[in-house]
Amino acid sequence: MLYGRQREERRISTLLAGAVHGQSGAVAVVAGPGEGKSALLERAAELAGSRPETLGAPGDPAHPPTIGDPTQPVGRADPPRRGVSADADAPGASGRPGSTGLRADGAGWLVLRCTGMETGAELAFSGLRTLLEPALGHRGSLPEPQGRALAAALGLADGEREPERFLVGLATLSLLAEVSAAGPVLCLIDDAQWLDQPSVDALLFTARRLGDEGIVVLFAGRPDFTAAGLEVLQPAPLDAQAARALLAEHSPELPVELRDRVLVESAGNPLALLELPGMNLDSPPVGPLALSERLQSGYREHIGDLPDPARLALLVSAADETGDLGLVLNALAALGFGAEALADAERTTLVAVSGQTVSFRHPLVRAAAYRIASEAERVAVHSAMADALAAIDPDRRTWHRAAAATGPDESVAAALEVSALRARDRTGYGAAATAWERSAQLTPDPGERVRRLVCAVETASSAGQFARARRLGLQVTGLETCPEFQARVASVLAHIEFEHGSPVTAHQRLRSAAAAVAATAPDQAAALLLDAGRITWSTGDLTAFRHCRDLLAALPTSPDRNSFLHAYDGLLGIYDDDPTPGIALLRAVVAEQQRHRDRTPAIRFALATQAIMLGDVETARDVLSELAESCRLRGQLGWLAAVELWLGTVELIGGRFREATLLSVEGRRMGESIDQPIRIVHAAANLALIAAIAGDEQRCLELVETTRANPRAAAVHHGLLDWAVAQLDMACGRHVSALDRLEALDRTPLYRHGQWVLAHADRVEAAVRANQPGRAATALAELRVWASALQAPWAEALLLRCLGLLHNDPAAFTRALELHARQGRWFDRARTGLLFGEWLRRERRTAEARAELRDALEAFERLGAHAWADRARHELRAAGEGAVPQVNPCMAELLTPQELQVTRLAASGATNKEIAARLFLSPKTVGHHLSRAFRKLGVSSRVDLARLELD
Repeated sequence: MLYGRQREERRISTLLAGAVHGQSGAVAVVAGPGEGKSALLERAAELAGSRPETLGAPGDPAHPPTIGDPTQPVGRADPPRRGVSADADAPGASGRPGSTGLRADGAGWLVLRCTGMETGAELAFSGLRTLLEPALGHRGSLPEPQGRALAAALGLADGEREPERFLVGLATLSLLAEVSAAGPVLCLIDDAQWLDQPSVDALLFTARRLGDEGIVVLFAGRPDFTAAGLEVLQPAPLDAQAARALLAEHSPELPVELRDRVLVESAGNPLALLELPGMNLDSPPVGPLALSERLQSGYREHIGDLPDPARLALLVSAADETGDLGLVLNALAALGFGAEALADAERTTLVAVSGQTVSFRHPLVRAAAYRIASEAERVAVHSAMADALAAIDPDRRTWHRAAAATGPDESVAAALEVSALRARDRTGYGAAATAWERSAQLTPDPGERVRRLVCAVETASSAGQFARARRLGLQVTGLETCPEFQARVASVLAHIEFEHGSPVTAHQRLRSAAAAVAATAPDQAAALLLDAGRITWSTGDLTAFRHCRDLLAALPTSPDRNSFLHAYDGLLGIYDDDPTPGIALLRAVVAEQQRHRDRTPAIRFALATQAIMLGDVETARDVLSELAESCRLRGQLGWLAAVELWLGTVELIGGRFREATLLSVEGRRMGESIDQPIRIVHAAANLALIAAIAGDEQRCLELVETTRANPRAAAVHHGLLDWAVAQLDMACGRHVSALDRLEALDRTPLYRHGQWVLAHADRVEAAVRANQPGRAATALAELRVWASALQAPWAEALLLRCLGLLHNDPAAFTRALELHARQGRWFDRARTGLLFGEWLRRERRTAEARAELRDALEAFERLGAHAWADRARHELRAAGEGAVPQVNPCMAELLTPQELQVTRLAASGATNKEIAARLFLSPKTVGHHLSRAFRKLGVSSRVDLARLELD
């Protein structure tokens, strides 16, 4: 039994019970060495082999599932699946270290394991392969792109091109979903802080997207392991009562005085309570040492007393993370020892040999066996390992050579660079960064050392290891090196600073780097200044923006410099009295998108957003959708979040609120999972606007309040939030308040954007409804300027609406309705129809009024603009409609955002696997979303879906 771990055990039990009934979940157990992480994982394996009724109920209110959809239990057609413990020695079981458990029958648990190794080579996806080895027989059932990516990542096949990092994660999710069809699956990942980063990325990607597969993923790691987006259990030290009970059970003969010392020295650490009694407790304590040091001191006494052959066998077994028996024996032979040395080590019970695997009793034992050895002994062992791997695994051989290096060695450094390139080509960016960092450390030439360190910075950033990239980047900035290298690092550091809410620092870094390379690498300087302008624009600092423009203009003429300069001048031009020339420049920049299709996401994104400044919904949607698809195919999820959130803003402007919701929710999910606080802020601003238009006052104001208080919110976000509150006032009929807020938008730094044309129209309407038509003059003048400059039907329609409202002009209303409909701006058309209907009613043309108001009501309901629908319904009654019918809700409104995404794709003919690949879900979760959607929509097949209106 476990002492002092009832809370953690109940939570794990609840997850396992849910998996028996088809639910999935994931938890990270985070604690220091010896604090019971591994024991909890072993307990989970035991519970998986117990009868289901011994597990907590799935949906236990004290321990609700937190992964997947916790709102409703999911019914299953098949009876609950009963767990049976997996047998690692069963026929077909993997011999690889840490993997247990092909099912003895088709209905039991499959337990998959892997363990990180501190002293192991940083081999991309090695941990993932260990975990998935027993399940790889199902690889053929994966969608072809996923199967190809997984095979390349795991070294099972040579890919024609490098697999996308997130495609590997999706393939992992799909593979686990496939094997879960036969029964629940339990994945145990121990010492996750030492697992190779590509494996961690893939497994966290999978864990965050579990739904209805019957899969439980448990991570165990030390405090430096980060499991963003997952529930975290942090076992506390055992209290005095539990510690005494544990010690009494395992060491009943321990003398009282030694028992008290063990209780003090262990400080509630379960492993110390188990291990210390068997070690030399007479060693004098030297001050209040950390427990891990005390444990190592005990291991040093325990292992140091062993015969040299056994101690060396422990060191050899600890030096390689695979636990490969053949490799251990070969290395021992090269060092002059035979299999008997390993047998001696096994008799100590510190290690065990099973099949072709050598495994340690606990990771701390392995770490101690390695660290207690002398430096000379470790060098000799790693050299022997490298020789044994010469014809087997070049990457592992290189890492053992690196571990054996005692000083700079160009041959090893060059081999590590080759290993880094191989890892990067398999999208193992974390492993590549580690290899490049170690390569730099071993490089004797200062120039080459910096080059490799810069590569480490860039790949760490690509891997999402922002803290590591920042640490390495700051190392480079402190070195004397060429400006081009400094500029590359500055670009990475600026990106990290902006994503974490420091745009001013990011801008300054980019501008300084651009100045440093302006003379030697002008194209690089131009790209840096483009990104600096994007960042500065978001802060609303037009003075700094103009200064960046001047720096760009001073560069030598080139296609990039000219194109980027047009973007700057176009944005500044919209602040002129006549924005027409600026609009023409921005349109030229947007039209050049195809020329930049192969450029970095930073360049493409900065240029693509120019269409938003024009308020050109159609072009912005096309350009950003293409960029989003490109990011999705390349696995650039960090940029995908940014692109989709701005695409969500575009859909908001165009009145497609469900699309805006889907994009904003998805962008927020991505931002949370890869630590992009600035994207979470943008998502909240979008969702506040959507709530405002729906008339959901509580939701809107909660989002506005929390987002305004976020120090990472930039000027562009505050502008969206101010607009959201004004929209809420308009929807709720608070026209004086709305007018005040809309006038205040003119005093914000970024007031002259094309999307604010909508705000000008709102301002005219608010002034008229507030019986203060004189306050509409400024907004009407702005509308005239923009409508003339843009020459766009949507802008002309807004101007006509306002003219009809101010001058009681039915022809203006009629023409505005036609233009709105031509461009599919249905929310704007409904707003105009409501105003026209009200005017017709006042003119006693009630039949015509009722027709317009019915159309407006139907549109508002279909778009989810419920507060506006209520106003249209009230006007209909005032126009003499005897019984205003309750408009049936749009079919799409019956579904959650993710159900709607899945259903739309299914209606288009996509298979479950194709939908899963696009939405980064498992096919089984897609199936459950579809099942729920079918019930809600009252259909029974995909053919029926295709006939429904889901817009």
